[in-house]
Amino acid sequence: MKLGVLFSGGKDSVYACHMALLKEEVSCLITLRSSNKESYMFHTPNIDLTMMQAEAAGIPLLRYETAGEKEEELKDLKAAVSLAMDNYGIEGIVTGAVMSVYQASRVQKICDELDLFCFNPLWYVNQEKYMNSLIEDGFEVIIAGVYSCPFDEKWPGRVIDRKTLAELKKIRDRYHITLTGEGGEYESFVCDAPFFKKRIVIDESSCSYRNYNGTLSITSAHLEDK
Repeated sequence: MKLGVLFSGGKDSVYACHMALLKEEVSCLITLRSSNKESYMFHTPNIDLTMMQAEAAGIPLLRYETAGEKEEELKDLKAAVSLAMDNYGIEGIVTGAVMSVYQASRVQKICDELDLFCFNPLWYVNQEKYMNSLIEDGFEVIIAGVYSCPFDEKWPGRVIDRKTLAELKKIRDRYHITLTGEGGEYESFVCDAPFFKKRIVIDESSCSYRNYNGTLSITSAHLEDK
């Protein structure tokens, strides 16, 4: 089956793509570039680097602009998916939804309207097992933004490795966050994945941080042979 992956460049959409590739054909990646940083539907940190990630993976990228207005942005998503159907012949959509009923239900509705299958391979996954799999399977993931207590300015840019995961578990237990950041506590960016033919190397970045709210902006990066 030919699939299109809703692709933000964060760990969940990249891992969902990885899972889809194990069983089906991923014909394209679909990125919605939202001008609204507070979008209910779409991830925004370093979204322009999905083009480099797509190149690293060797998978075509369909990028669609949206104003990111609540509910109205769903029309843009439907238009982007329709375009992917026309251009790549996709028969189904893959999402990286973990717990968000708001996002999953709206994507499902669009798929129903377009007569597409909808796959959510991470839906209500065991979060600790999933985070361990990211590390064990060779994903190189960094924290691209933090948006809740107690994350300080040292967190943006950190690699999610065993040490970081151990700290996230302690924070989860004390502050009741979601281990995957599904509650909006943090965002991520993937520099390498098992299906990438090249890895992304960050050359320059900057971080804005204030009151437990900080985003890492990657301003320069390049692809490197693995």
